[in-house]
Formats: sequence, C-alpha cells, structure tokens
Amino acid sequence: MKGQKISDRYQVIKSIGEGGMANVYLAYDTILDRNVAVKVLRGDLATDEKFVRRFQREALAASSLSNPNIVEVYDVGEDNGEYYIVMEYIEGKHLKQLLKKRGKLTVTEAVDIVSQITDGLSVAHDSYIIHRDIKPQNIMILENGLVKITDFGIAMAMNSTQLTQTNSVMGSVHYLPPEQANGKGATLQSDIYSIGILFYELLTGKLPFKGENAVEIALKHLKEPLPSIRDELPNIPQSVENIIIKATAKNPKNRYADAREMHEDLKTCLDPARANEAKIHLKYQEVSDDTKVLKQVKEEAKKNSDSKKVNNKKEEKEEVIAKKITGDDLKKQNKTLILLASIFTGLVIVVTLVFVIIMVVSRTSTIIVPDVTNKPADEAIKILQKAGFTISENENYEYSEDVKDGNVIRTLPRAGEPRKKNAEIKLVISRDNTVTIDDYTHESFLEIKGALEVYGIIVNFEDEVVDTDSDFKEGEIVSQSVEKGKNLTAGESITFYVAQVGVAYPDFTDGSYTVEDVEAFCEDNEIKLDIIETPSETNLDGTIYRQSRAAGSRVSKNAEFKIYVYRNDNDENLDDNPEGEITSDCEDGFC
Repeated sequence: MKGQKISDRYQVIKSIGEGGMANVYLAYDTILDRNVAVKVLRGDLATDEKFVRRFQREALAASSLSNPNIVEVYDVGEDNGEYYIVMEYIEGKHLKQLLKKRGKLTVTEAVDIVSQITDGLSVAHDSYIIHRDIKPQNIMILENGLVKITDFGIAMAMNSTQLTQTNSVMGSVHYLPPEQANGKGATLQSDIYSIGILFYELLTGKLPFKGENAVEIALKHLKEPLPSIRDELPNIPQSVENIIIKATAKNPKNRYADAREMHEDLKTCLDPARANEAKIHLKYQEVSDDTKVLKQVKEEAKKNSDSKKVNNKKEEKEEVIAKKITGDDLKKQNKTLILLASIFTGLVIVVTLVFVIIMVVSRTSTIIVPDVTNKPADEAIKILQKAGFTISENENYEYSEDVKDGNVIRTLPRAGEPRKKNAEIKLVISRDNTVTIDDYTHESFLEIKGALEVYGIIVNFEDEVVDTDSDFKEGEIVSQSVEKGKNLTAGESITFYVAQVGVAYPDFTDGSYTVEDVEAFCEDNEIKLDIIETPSETNLDGTIYRQSRAAGSRVSKNAEFKIYVYRNDNDENLDDNPEGEITSDCEDGFC
C-alpha cells in the first residue's frame, strides 16, 4: 500500500507494474535518499522455498555486474514472508511497448538497440553469467535511447522452473534457443540466439515462429529455418541479414561465441563497405533436409551460370571496343596512363610515409594483441608477454570441438585489437568436455557450480537443512548425487545438497505435538508464535490442524509462525471467526 515501508527502509510511492511473477513498486529509499524500483515476488513463486533460495543467490550474483546497459541490483531481502529485489528505477518503457506503438523500427534504430544489448551482455558473459530469458519485456529503453537489460536474477532463477510456469513459457518460448527446447542446458550462445530473434522482431515487427501453444512454437525453433528477413525487407543491408542468420543458427557452433563477438560485428554492419557483402554460409550442418539442400545447390548453380554469361558478354563487348581503337589513339592513351601512374606513385609514397610516421608515434602508446588461437597456453603466454602484455591469473576454460584441449580458443581482448603496453590479457583455454567428479563435500556450491558449468554440466541443487552446531557452513555442499571418480560429459547433470544452517519445522499437525510443544520450540529458536483457536463441537480440543510454514522448511530467527488449534465451544476466549471465516449466524435478517 502507498506509504507502507518494506524492511523499514523502502517506502512505497505507487504500483508501477503487475505480472504473473512479481509486482513492481516505485519506492523511496529512506537511507540513501533516492527512488528505487522494488520487485516483490508473488503467487506460487513466493511460496516455493527452493525457488526463493535460488532467486536470492542468483540475484546477488547479478548485483556484481556493472554496465550502463544493465539495470543495477541494489538489494535482495525478505520482509514478513514477502521476498523482494531492489533495483535501479528506470523511467522508460520496455521494447514490447515500443513495438506495439511503432510496429517496427528502422534498421539504424534496431542496430543501435541490439548493439547496446550485446554490450551489456558481454560484461555478463565475461563473468560466465547467462541471462537465459532475453525478450522485449526484459529490455527497458529510456527517453534518451539508453537501453537497460533487466531481470538477471529472476531470469536465472526461473531457468529450472519455467517449463512448469505456463505464463512464463508463453512469454519466453518465442525466443527459446533450439538446444533449450531440446532439453539441454543454456550456454552463452543461448543468449545469442534469443538476441537474434529479438533483432528480427525489431526490424519486421513480427515474430518468426508462431503457433497454437508453447510446444508447437518450440518445435519450430528446433526444425524450421528462420524466415528470410529479405522477404520482408528487400533493401536491408546484407551485412545485417548475415548477423541475424549467424545469431539464430540452429547449431550453436555456427553462432557467435559470446555477446562481445556479436557486438564487434554490429559495430561495422552499417558501414557502406559492408552493404553488399556476400551472404553468409554456415560452416556446420543446420537442418538435415535434402530437399532444401538440393534447392540451394540449384540456386547457387543458376547464379554461377548467370554470372558467367554476364562476364562473357562483357568480354565480347570490350574486345569490339578495343578493335575500334586506332594506333594513334593507343599512343595518346599510353601517355595519359604514364602520367596518371606517376601521380599515383607519388601519392602512394606520400601516404606510406604518413602511415609509417603515425605507426612509429603510436607504437610507443599502443600495441596490437597477437593472434595466439590454437596455440598451447604456455606458448601463448610467452608470445603475449614478449609483445608487452601482462597475463591475467584468472584463466577461463570452455569446451570446444575445434580447439585441442589445453590450447587457446581466444583472448580477451581479442586478437588484432590495440591495447596499451602492459595491458592485462585474459586467456580462454579449451578444455575437454569430460570431467571427473571429485568429492565436493564442504566446498562452496557456487564455486563448484561455476567450475562444472564451464564443461557444459547441468548443475542442480536441493536445500539440506543442517543443525546450527554442524560443521557445515551456509552454502557448502553436504552431499552429491554423483559419486567421486565418475565421469560426466556436456549435457549430463549432477545434483548437490546444499547446507542451510538451522533446524527444520516439524510437522506439528501429525497429532503427536501439543501447543506447549510448539511454544517451547518457538522459544528455543526465537520465533514469533501466533496461536489461532477455532471452535469445535467434537472431541478435538487442543488439536493442531494447520501451520503457516511447511514441515521441513528452515527455521530462521524472528520469523513469524502461526498454528491453528481446535478448542471446545465451552472455552470463553475463542476467536469465533478466525481469518474472516463465513459463519451460519444471522442477525436482523442479514447473514
């Protein structure tokens, strides 16, 4: 409600949005004196304790991201059973609203927006954080044109539950990568596919795949090629179509490696020199459809044939013209050519000298990152150090079918980019997609999760409540579903049972507990207890028939806990109408 304070800090000003997943409020941060957006979880998500734990962890991880194109996460918390996330307040609209108003955008506008999205995501991808739910509703745009990506924490937490959340699926399935539609885990390239679909929608004003339900649309992502954007927009630059083709490739190996690579391509896609570049041909097989392949071969053959005919006619025409030139004409032409050649040579010498001078001057301030792709890591480090760079101690590892295990896939910054002397270079090294599982007991779940996901392993977790005097710390792994020594490959999964320090709420409704037992339990664990008594005509006096927190959920200090108890009618202190229950009493003709 307006004026209400959340956690005695964020004072609600007004509601600014409602959805199936959360309500969003404009609030005033009374401590830091600023307006913020507070997103409060609602519905089934707020009562799903596993989701809430995941939401809190992932949102906190996302809060470490810093980029102008990412909505900043300030705080994550809980107040009287309401879970919330506090974010930077954005005065703007999301892209879906913009598309409804405009229909479609110009090529320049769409390229600018997608460039900003990939710039923001490149920071997340550098930290191996995957958004997993890129769609227009999660992209805000300000009045000045600045783009902001939102819902990092919620999108990542939703990853394991969205297939059972109908509203969420229908909102996201239009941008669902084929590998996720096929039940595989998300990768950095999954975000790339979603950006490609979004790019297509911004330019055409329509979605490439539609269907009656989520399953039908997902199957189209898996099987059907993306409709040609040039059928919709014949005058679009080939360079722009090439970016969309590469980003939305069915086979992840044909896509950009990450958002940064796509961003670099977008930076030059509207240059005049790229307007008529050749249509991209994907290296790896996409859809095994012999009919489509045959049709493509025939079209290419026809193009080559037509091209040869045009060249032959051109040669014949030039031969006829040449025969008409007299000997005197040839002499005059030769003199002119010699003069032009002399002028051109002089210009080349001048330009070369200027270029050399610029290179000599700039060499003292910047150097070019050498290409060490496919070289062993030790050799690559020596080359980079010799060139004048320092090597980051934080090496990143990825699985690659094309690069040998232990060799360099790429560098960050990439090869060919200018950097100052002694700038830090990070290596991305190929790692075999088979990993031997170790005993991860007492290890940090988040650290092990990140290490295994590099191999493409799908990491799941379950909360494991441990006693306060246990030797396990919060967030440590208690046990695991795959034993030490077993090998896992990309796409396979492992489940970890993660320590949640505290004791679990018993099932007080099983008939073995009295009200006094509950009072003692709450006193020992510093829990606020509220006892609600209900009249009963049967012999159920003192029976606990309901509790506000599920059995097995973790106890936390100062939490509010309610129990509902039957009492016989002869007790004078009963609440005859707990929680506004409908009664059968009537008074003055009204019930």
